[in-house]
Amino acid sequence: MEIIPKSGLYYPNKAVRIALLALEEVMGKNGLNAILNLANQPHLIENYPPDNLEREFDFADFSMINAALEEMYGARGGRGLAQRAGRATFTEVLRNFGALAGVGDIAFKVLPLQSKLRLGIPTEAKIFSQISDQLSTVEDKEDHLLYRIHRCPVCWGRKTDKPACHIATGLLLASCKWLSGGTEFNVTQVAAHSCGDPTCDFIIPKEPIS
Repeated sequence: MEIIPKSGLYYPNKAVRIALLALEEVMGKNGLNAILNLANQPHLIENYPPDNLEREFDFADFSMINAALEEMYGARGGRGLAQRAGRATFTEVLRNFGALAGVGDIAFKVLPLQSKLRLGIPTEAKIFSQISDQLSTVEDKEDHLLYRIHRCPVCWGRKTDKPACHIATGLLLASCKWLSGGTEFNVTQVAAHSCGDPTCDFIIPKEPIS
């Protein structure tokens, strides 16, 4: 597998640790070890990043783990595993983080669904921009929110035929479900750096799956 040069941009240790633990739960230690070897990350075997928010995990290394998932399990299998890891990352990292912790307040719970999304999703983007070198923004469109990642740790240095930032999709799916109190949304990635696009773009409909 081709090695991606270091980016000099960093993801928090805790987010990577949670993603690896989620993958380990799904595929077992041996399965994850095989992924880490394929991704040229054997030093992570039995040695996950520490449980802190220090920015120390290079985007290139995280991107190679995601590429290895797809190479070993195929596009469909890799997508499912990565989305599960993304959901776990939200649950363990973001939902109790600062501004998002207040989303559980009664005042927030009584807001209309679209208001919850309009408040919660941009707050999440801001948190990621604060705790990592990933820069995220949100644009409010007529029938959807456009979540943009301007520096993406999931596909950094890769080339793909289709958008494949599945961990990010899983994280957004979990975000929408939590913000809405348990409702599922059809989050779709429509652009990616790895496809030659300037940003990694995700469409979040304002209406849930009926």
